[in-house]
Amino acid sequence: MVTAPEPSLMLVSDRRRLAGGDLPRLAAAAAGAGVDWIQVREKDLVDRELARLTGAVVRAIEGTRARVLVSGRPDVAEVAGADGVQLPEEGLPVSEVRRSFPRLVVGASRHSVEGARQAEAEGADFVLLGPIFATPGKEGQALGLDPLGAAARALRIPVHAIGGVTAQTAGAACGAGARGLAAIRAFLPADVAAAVRALRVGAGAGAGRAPSA
Repeated sequence: MVTAPEPSLMLVSDRRRLAGGDLPRLAAAAAGAGVDWIQVREKDLVDRELARLTGAVVRAIEGTRARVLVSGRPDVAEVAGADGVQLPEEGLPVSEVRRSFPRLVVGASRHSVEGARQAEAEGADFVLLGPIFATPGKEGQALGLDPLGAAARALRIPVHAIGGVTAQTAGAACGAGARGLAAIRAFLPADVAAAVRALRVGAGAGAGRAPSA
C-alpha cells in the first residue's frame, strides 16, 4: 500500500509548457515545497531521452520525500531509478507490470468507477480518476464529483483526482473523497511553492467534508 500525507499532490510534467523546459529544476522546486509525486509524462521523447530526463529528475529530488513515476513505461522507470509507473487505461496490464517489475509502485489512470475497480483488482497501488473537472480540450468529458465519490467509497486503495484540479476545485475533490490531487496546469506558475501552498489551502477547505453516501 502506498502511503503519503493526505491529500497527496502529484505534479504531472509537460516540459514544453514550462518556462525554459527545465523539468528537473521544476521538480526540485516542487519537491522542496512539499509535492509528493512527480509523474514524468513526456510522450514525444524517444527511450534514451526519456530515461535521461527521468534520471535527472530522480537526482534533482534526492533528499526530499517526493517520488518519481514514469507514465506508461515501467522499463524506463526501472532503468532510470524511478520509484514507479503510471499506467494509462489503454496501456500495459497492471497485473503484468506488477509481476514483471515488483519493485515499482504501480498507479493506474482510469476514467470510470468500473475501470478503477478493475485496476484495484489487478493490483494497482492507487488510481488517478478523471477528468473530474472541465479542462481545455476535454470540456465534454468531465466525470464530475459523483463518480469520484463513488470510487472513493468503493475502493480500498487511494483514489486521486485529475483533470481540472486547481486551488479553486481542490476542496470539492477532497470533499468528495479524493485522497490525492494530480495536475499539470496548477503547477505552471513561476512560483511553484506558492502554487503548492494554494493547492494545500484549497484542499483543506474540503478536508472536513465527508463523502456523500
